[in-house]
Amino acid sequence: MTLRPDAPLPPRLLPWTTLDGGPCFLFSDDGTGRVSRLADRVEAEQLGSNTALIAEAERLLGGRSWTPGELHLLTVDLKESLVVTDRIAKSRGARLPEPPYDPDDEPDDDVDGRDGIDDEGLPEG
Repeated sequence: MTLRPDAPLPPRLLPWTTLDGGPCFLFSDDGTGRVSRLADRVEAEQLGSNTALIAEAERLLGGRSWTPGELHLLTVDLKESLVVTDRIAKSRGARLPEPPYDPDDEPDDDVDGRDGIDDEGLPEG
């Protein structure tokens, strides 16, 4: 399926959740409205927080003098960072146009264990 210029955009997964932890979606025609811009800013802040968390992890782990409590807190923070980053990646990936072909429909040239290339990297034949 290829997106037509006049086709509506798929719903956007927002970088925050509902009060009960469920996903929030935005249905928009052009992706440039106020909530879309707010979501873009929140995503940028969340990804920026990841950079600070990575630096903190490097500092803590590099010192090799951590306490179990520090490791636990770092683990909790890293897990939450992964959850946020995963949500952002899914949201952005869902908004990418589909490729003009289905990679699963590619013919398998290697059915018999041969790929049509000889040992020197040249096509057989």
